[in-house]
Amino acid sequence: MGRLNALLDGGRYPAQSRLPPERDIAVELGVSRSSLRKALAVLEAEGRIWRHVGRGTFVGARPSLDAPSLARLTNRTHPEEVMEVRLLLEPRIAALAARRASPADIGEMERCVRKSETAGTVAAFEQWDGAFHRALAEAAHNALLLGLFDAVNAVRQEEIWGRLKEASLTPERQRSYIAQHAACLAAIRDRNAARAERCMVEHLEAVRDNMFRETDPRAAARSAAE
Repeated sequence: MGRLNALLDGGRYPAQSRLPPERDIAVELGVSRSSLRKALAVLEAEGRIWRHVGRGTFVGARPSLDAPSLARLTNRTHPEEVMEVRLLLEPRIAALAARRASPADIGEMERCVRKSETAGTVAAFEQWDGAFHRALAEAAHNALLLGLFDAVNAVRQEEIWGRLKEASLTPERQRSYIAQHAACLAAIRDRNAARAERCMVEHLEAVRDNMFRETDPRAAARSAAE
């Protein structure tokens, strides 16, 4: 991990530049590809690199949607609509992942669950919670669905989402979300697409209900815009 950090900090690879293939980095650093993948997963969760299926690994934080387009979209929607889209999109992604996930994909999702279990802060938990959902989206191996997932996820980074999550996320709910992630992962590992889809529906419905139980999302969105 230290040598990989030194490689990123050494100036050879500026922000948004593409890193060499994993096999070349592994040879340069003298590590196995499995060890390298684990280190890259941690760096991606920390926002130091980002990966795009079919294109490679890039330095820096994942670019958001075009800023003006994202701003227009954010101003025309509200959190309840976003959850409606997630409920349409992510259960199908989970079903596809159950059919298509590679052993490496499953290993990455397992890692995200383990990291969320040991997260010492809400911020760390949310980091690995988000990493799990994106690892699952990558495991579906559908570039268009992954792009749609990223677009929805970009809207979720807005300030109002931070306030809603902070208000709704309790230690008990964290444990519940981890168990739901683990159940979805078990279905994917068993190649049970129907169960994976059902688990994701149950998880997202729980997130929705917890976030909006005591909050009118439309009123919250209006208040945030004032």
